[in-house]
Amino acid sequence: QVQLVESGGELVQPGGSLRLSCAASARTFNTYHMAWFRQAPGKEREFVAGIKMDGLITRYTDSVKGRFAISRDRAENMVYLEMNSLKPEDTAVSSCAASRNSYGVYATAYDYWGRGTQVTVSS
Repeated sequence: QVQLVESGGELVQPGGSLRLSCAASARTFNTYHMAWFRQAPGKEREFVAGIKMDGLITRYTDSVKGRFAISRDRAENMVYLEMNSLKPEDTAVSSCAASRNSYGVYATAYDYWGRGTQVTVSS
């Protein structure tokens, strides 16, 4: 069992930056791949970024590549998403997820989910 709690979502101006945090409560945290997904109003949930259990390999959806960075602190059971050059279309509920098998785009591969944190990019 993995409990995931996201934090850091805020209202930010276009072009601004924000860091999201995901706290994982599990002794086995380091055996899970982790990812961030997001769901904008009226749209399907989409993959944003994933990170391998050892923290050495990451992947990103094209729309955030070069702007966002996922990282993890294996000692502190934390996963982060640094977001830069934010755009209004980044407005979404962002959730972290844990998988024993994948850090890729398929949401069905993830076993545990946080409830999400709201990111709003607006003037």
